[in-house]
Amino acid sequence: MTAKTGTHRTPPTVLVLGATGKTGSRVVARLRAWGTATVRAASRSGEVRFDWTLPETWEPALAGADALYLVVPDDPSAVGEFVRQAEASGVRRFVALSGRSMEKAGEDFGQGMVAGEAAVQATGAAWTILRPNNFFQNFDEDLWLAPLRAGRLGLPIGDMPEPFIDAEDVAEVAATVLTADGDGHAGRVYELSGPRALTFAEATRTIAAAAGRPIRYEELTPDAYRTELLAEGWPEEAADALGAMFALHRAGHTSEVTDGVRQVLGHAPADLEPWARGVAARGVWA
Repeated sequence: MTAKTGTHRTPPTVLVLGATGKTGSRVVARLRAWGTATVRAASRSGEVRFDWTLPETWEPALAGADALYLVVPDDPSAVGEFVRQAEASGVRRFVALSGRSMEKAGEDFGQGMVAGEAAVQATGAAWTILRPNNFFQNFDEDLWLAPLRAGRLGLPIGDMPEPFIDAEDVAEVAATVLTADGDGHAGRVYELSGPRALTFAEATRTIAAAAGRPIRYEELTPDAYRTELLAEGWPEEAADALGAMFALHRAGHTSEVTDGVRQVLGHAPADLEPWARGVAARGVWA
């Protein structure tokens, strides 16, 4: 039987970190809809209190957890100790959210995810690493929402394509692996992409067409992009991290379409165009 239809074994207790975030909230929703796990939804202000900067919140959050969806902070300093404590408390399955080509990331980007990958691989538990591309939801929930509403998205990426992925697909993969029977996913690193690679200019045109209003893409130099971010009030550390992320993309390390979603779920991932039409129907980019 699959995770969706249930099994006769005792349902695992799954601790989901980042339970109010893009993927964490969707993992919680899927697991509860499937009824295949007891879910502990953890965040700084969620049902289960968890704060990376407050180690006294770790043990209560981990109590009784068999499996863990690991969403790490940018600061890698606490990640290793937390994962060791999680294993000692009884966690026997780790699913770590990372990003495409994290092994090639520079010191200004993704160090928390790099630490998360290393920490789960050092355990004696079953571990699986998920490495998704940029989410569709970066266009409608936070990162690029305001620029799209303003009618201009300026980024330092050029013509390098990105196979954007729906966070719903990432969450379905995570929920499936967290509750799977056996260890078929243990020791696996799944590169998760959407079904086709689009440039940011093409993605912007797709969104503009769905929204029925003009939105232009403008290519920026890395320096100009950083200047704009700082002028908008972004902290220097965040501006540097975004610049390093786009440097990783410009180098082509995240541009290839992968079959990771199909490997786990048996079906193709969602496409950006119908997703954009659905979002536009809600007036998000109006």
